Amino acid sequence: MTSSNKDSNSFALNAAIGFLSLLLVLLAFGLFTRWVYPRIENQRSEEDSKLIGKIIQLEVLNGCGVPGLANTFTTALRKNGFDVVETGNFKNFDMTETVVIARTTDKKNARRVAEALGIRPENVFVEASEDFYLDATVVIGSDYESLTLN
Repeated sequence: MTSSNKDSNSFALNAAIGFLSLLLVLLAFGLFTRWVYPRIENQRSEEDSKLIGKIIQLEVLNGCGVPGLANTFTTALRKNGFDVVETGNFKNFDMTETVVIARTTDKKNARRVAEALGIRPENVFVEASEDFYLDATVVIGSDYESLTLN
């Protein structure tokens, strides 16, 4: 083995050791910061907050395919005191009736939305999950002209 081969092998070995040392320092730093600053997990409070009013947070989805319908209902719902945090399209456009889906186990807020829109109580369903940070989802069907919200 010549002197230049020995030097290049030595350089490559030193570079690899330096890179792995840097990687070890970064991983140790990440572990330290995770231990000092643990991840905060959001959870819905079981008790009513004294700081926040009875605001109902909604998602409004267009389930019948009429362009701009979800935005129209979002504006009307906001004028009536509901907090619409998400607007978009439902997974399909074949909804014949408008439904309200409660995203918590308590259907009370979903019923209030249904009453405000003139939706029958049998069109209120529960699909609760801790992944949702909403109270209800409104899926607007092709019966939207019969809804009563101004």
